[in-house]
Amino acid sequence: MGLKKILVVEDENILREVIMDYLIEDGYQVLEAADGEQALELFQANAVDLVILDIVLPKIDGWSVCRRIRKHSGIPIIILTARSDEDDSLLGYELGADDYLIKPYSPRVLMAKVKRFLERHPGIAEGRLISAGGIVINMGSRLVSADGHTINLTHTELEILAYLMQNKGIVITREQLISKLWGYDFYGDEKTVNSHIRNLRAKLGSKGSCIVTVIRSGYKFIEEQV
Repeated sequence: MGLKKILVVEDENILREVIMDYLIEDGYQVLEAADGEQALELFQANAVDLVILDIVLPKIDGWSVCRRIRKHSGIPIIILTARSDEDDSLLGYELGADDYLIKPYSPRVLMAKVKRFLERHPGIAEGRLISAGGIVINMGSRLVSADGHTINLTHTELEILAYLMQNKGIVITREQLISKLWGYDFYGDEKTVNSHIRNLRAKLGSKGSCIVTVIRSGYKFIEEQV
């Protein structure tokens, strides 16, 4: 298997070069774009494993780039923003971003997030199937189907679904989901989890009711819809 390929989209040349240097040092293959139009061209022409995406970009902004990528792929997207506005972060998650960092940030924190997203789901053998309630996840191919129909999930949506299905019938708190999926350096809050769950239920259609909200606690996966 070749090196993981990461697309860095950042219009500030010095910052983009710093990110690229860290990625190359950590053993990744890197593509770079200084504007949204170039980013989409590179994404369409290459098999990219992860995108690091600035929001304020020339030609096409980061929100639009994220939205367009999500029409075709569920690969991890890490957003970089100079604003700490809660509405910005929630919009990013609603558009399908997996995580975000507020500038200025430590490059090593970014590298830790990249590594976390590109690692295989812990404790699950490659190719293993997780099946419950008419939903099947192939953790090797990362393909998801509900009642035989393929569903395109983002990296984070798939990880949430897998975690809930592995612990079916057990209440999983939002804090547990945050710790499991993002770790201690997570910048969001419980509203972030709610956004991902909402998107996940919508994509699952009638099977979305298998994910039950437990008031003031969290969520659990049930096999029988109620």
